[in-house]
Amino acid sequence: MSDEGCRVLSIQSHVVSGYVGNKSATFTLQVLGFEVDAINSVQFSNHTGYKHVKGQVLNSDELGDLFDGLLLNDIHHYSYLLTGYIGDPSFLQRVGDVVKELKRVNPNLVYVCDPVMGDNGKMYVPESLLPIYKDTIVPLADIITPNQFEAELLTDIKITSEEEARKAMECLHDKGVGTVIISSSDLGPEDVLIGLGSTENNVRNCSFADGLKKGIRIEIPRLPVNFTGTGDLFAALLLAWWDRHPNNLKLVCEKTIATMQKVLRRTLKAAQALAGPGETPSVAQLELRLIQSKKDIETPEMHIKVTEL
Repeated sequence: MSDEGCRVLSIQSHVVSGYVGNKSATFTLQVLGFEVDAINSVQFSNHTGYKHVKGQVLNSDELGDLFDGLLLNDIHHYSYLLTGYIGDPSFLQRVGDVVKELKRVNPNLVYVCDPVMGDNGKMYVPESLLPIYKDTIVPLADIITPNQFEAELLTDIKITSEEEARKAMECLHDKGVGTVIISSSDLGPEDVLIGLGSTENNVRNCSFADGLKKGIRIEIPRLPVNFTGTGDLFAALLLAWWDRHPNNLKLVCEKTIATMQKVLRRTLKAAQALAGPGETPSVAQLELRLIQSKKDIETPEMHIKVTEL
């Protein structure tokens, strides 16, 4: 990273209360030294895991107005584009135009796409977003971070084994994506999530001496509660550590998962203390403790080991 720092345009959700989407990514990236400009795809009172949600879903015209302002003032020069939760099909289609324009201005821009659509076999965005991801967004992405279910949706490959996961990653490579990371899967024992990744020699700053594809496998301890916003945090951390270590997917993922585990364990401990002995923490109590984890974000303790394949 230069003295001027890398500039990131982050397009994803915003919540008034809590830490998901841009509320998570912006803090994380700024702590790690990045300049972050945020465009909100939705503006909600809180994330959708709560009983009540109020707010607005932005459409393509509203995205266009904001991006036109950047263009007219010539302040649309970025090193990275990061996208996450998008709730409107027209907004997602317009994101494709944004990617093309940013890459025209900076051919070396890296687009990190978290294709937020669902988890555990259930979509929580309109189904009409899926063909736009498949046909427009995925071919533009340099790095993509789907979970197991999202990888299945994008490739039409049912993933019940690591071999099938690798086939899905290969399918995404064939669509033009340089680095594919399946951020979590249920392919391991009950107390372990399996992450898998594959990178080719065609992402900015990435150059392998042997020119071969690199693969990794991660065993991630599964904690006994469901958190919200973990994928948003994962993608932001991955972007940051990729910028520092572009030729070392193993180290990038080790630092990313090590930080994730620290944040989640701190969150769980605080939530259990608030809930009381023997009680299940509420959704509000399980909001990620990002501010309290600032030092862990800056200097992760390396206790996660990633296997190179």
